[in-house]
Parts: sequence; structure tokens; C-alpha cells
Amino acid sequence: MSRYPFFIVDVFAEEKYSGNQLAVVLDAGSLEDVEMQRIAVEMNYSETTFVTGESDGIFDVRIFTPKTEIPFAGHPAIGTAYVIIQEVLKEKVKMLSLNLKIGRINIEVDYLNDTPSVLWMKHPEPVFGREIDFKTISGVLNIEESYLDKNYPVQEVSTGLPFLIVPLKNLEGLKKASISAERYYSLIEDLDAKGILIFCPETNISGRDLSVRVFAPYYGVAEDPATGSANGCLAAYLLKYRYFGTDFVEIKVEQGYEIGRPFLLYLRSEMRGEEMDVFVGGKVVMTARGILL
Repeated sequence: MSRYPFFIVDVFAEEKYSGNQLAVVLDAGSLEDVEMQRIAVEMNYSETTFVTGESDGIFDVRIFTPKTEIPFAGHPAIGTAYVIIQEVLKEKVKMLSLNLKIGRINIEVDYLNDTPSVLWMKHPEPVFGREIDFKTISGVLNIEESYLDKNYPVQEVSTGLPFLIVPLKNLEGLKKASISAERYYSLIEDLDAKGILIFCPETNISGRDLSVRVFAPYYGVAEDPATGSANGCLAAYLLKYRYFGTDFVEIKVEQGYEIGRPFLLYLRSEMRGEEMDVFVGGKVVMTARGILL
């Protein structure tokens, strides 16, 4: 009987049981697609990853939500890299490469003594898409237009997985927001972006720069506590529109407070010639391990 070791980690977490949970299954090369999907449903986290092989130090990884396989996501990439370093390699590495559906993703690793502290994922080059009018998005979010920061656009951005980025003025608007299902599905029908990230410059904890919420019912996640792919899109958006008035972004972002799973995420973005470098970083905490039979 085949046995597959699996691990549960909290990603973008300062301590256990915060941030976004992830299940990582090792030695999964013999699993069929349908088996991976069934396991993802059984795990019932926002994503489950499967490490299916390794060649020349590059690890093949597939990502499944309870509903479908996806080509790229932030916290699964970072959490999977942490498990590979700690449980497979069992040695310090400064960079680890993952081969995802979207292509190769590099993870840079900062250490505290011999333990990984912050893992940084370099995102693909950002692509900026359609802008959405303020009236439409306020209806989708069930908030008044006055809560929107109209100095900046509501726009699709992708650094691998597209999201609609929505700037708000304050925490009041951020906390009041909720998804109108009918308007949401009507909006995303014609968009590449199926998830919505809203943000504001007020925070729950001092020393942080932005508060964020992410809604993704299309992927089976009403609200995600911690979303690396969406925040990579946000980092690109902030740089493009000089949100902080600088030619680079280096900030701390909080997410998950509204659903009781607070996390802290690090964003960096800057121009390198004509291209934009985007990094999303965070800490990872191991919470459980076991064997799938």
C-alpha cells in the first residue's frame, strides 16, 4: 500500500493557527489527477500541494483547491518550499526552485540561525488589465462609493494569477465590505480576474502599512485569510501608481483580521530597467504532520 507523508503549515503566520493553512503532500508522483483532486477536497483547505518529482534540484509541484487545479498561488509556493527545505533537503539553501504549471518560480530564503525565517517568492512580470468603474465595484462590495479612493483605479493585475485591485480610504470601508454574489458573478463573467483584493492605508496593528481583504468565491474561498498571489498583484499596482510616492515598495501588510486568522506579509517591488521585480515574503510555521494511506 502506498504511503504519502503530508504536512500542515501556516503560511504568512507569526505563530501557530494564524495566516493561511496549507497541506503539502510529498512523494506524490504516483498519484493520478483525480486522486489529487479528491485529497484536496478531503483536506478542505484553500489549497493542497503535491510534490510530484525533482530534477537537478528543481521540484515539480501541483496546486489544487477543493474545486480545481490552479497554475499558480503564493502561499502554496512558499509553504511548499518550507516543507521541502525542512523535511526533504534538511539543509540550509539560499534559493529553491519550484516547477509549477505556470513555469519555474524561485523562492529566496532568509534564515535566523539555521531555521528559515522569511521566505520570498519572486513573481512573474506583472500584467495590467481592464479598469472597472467605481459604481460597479461598490455594488459588488456592498459599500457606498464614498469609501473608494478615487485617486487610484480599480484594475485587473496579474503576476501569475489575476486579481481585481480595489483601493479604499479607511478601515471602516474595508470592514463593511461584503460580496454581493449576483453582482460578483456577473462582473467576473467577462474578466480574467476571479478574485478581488481590497486594501486601505489604515491598519489594526501599528507598524504595518496596509490592511487587505481578499474575496474569491469562484475558487471556493469566500474570503482568504492570506493570499500571496493577490498581494503580489497589489505590490505591482502600488509601484505602478506610486501609491507611497516612491520608486520602490517595501512594506508590511496585514490580512485575515475580519475572519479571525490574522497574518503578516512582506511586499517588495521595484523597477529593474524596463521590467518590474515583485517579491512576496512571509514566515511559515509547522502545525501538523501525518501519513496518507
